[in-house]
Amino acid sequence: MGRVLPILFNGDMVRAILDGRKTVTRRAVKYKYSNTEMKMRTDKYGTCLIEIQKDIEGETNGKYPDGRTWHRLLPYIEKEAPYKKGDILYVRETWHKYTKRVGHGENCRLQEFYGYRASVVNSEDAGEKWHPSIHMPKLAARIWLKVTDVRVERLQESTSPIKYPHGKDNTIIREGFKRTYDFIDFWNSTIKKSDIGRYGWDANPWVWVIEFERCGKPEVKDA
Repeated sequence: MGRVLPILFNGDMVRAILDGRKTVTRRAVKYKYSNTEMKMRTDKYGTCLIEIQKDIEGETNGKYPDGRTWHRLLPYIEKEAPYKKGDILYVRETWHKYTKRVGHGENCRLQEFYGYRASVVNSEDAGEKWHPSIHMPKLAARIWLKVTDVRVERLQESTSPIKYPHGKDNTIIREGFKRTYDFIDFWNSTIKKSDIGRYGWDANPWVWVIEFERCGKPEVKDA
């Protein structure tokens, strides 16, 4: 079994996973430097890696006798995907903990439960304060995913009719959306305004494509 790691989804995406409509997610490959060139390669195990190269003129430089500036290139830095094939992911979502009475008669007692904003179906815990997904403990996780494939591609390739023909395997549908512009709006909403020029849809950044399937909670310590 691979590693056990957290992954964050908002309420709409949690519902799409629960409904079986979402089986893939994309995450931007973050640039470590502002002036960056990225190339793809694959290691001996078949894992996709990103080679990052940056011109660091101004940090390590000098002058030739004729006055020209010389500089060195920083050796490439391998940027690995956040998840690998075989990893088990527990979904972090908006949550809270609440208490209610269970049992009858002498067996009646108070018991704590976890509630999830994405699927509140009654009002018994609706008044409790919600906590952001980033703070959800592993113990509270109700959705577990197994990574089945990881690759890297340009974001706009997700709408390529050649690479992803229309039908049940269309990648936009597998992302949990019926229409391309809905996916585009969703993607841009996840990017900080200050980063939209680098990671927004129009920038067509490199992205990690992470495919997954639902699985049971692994039987490991503290899982």
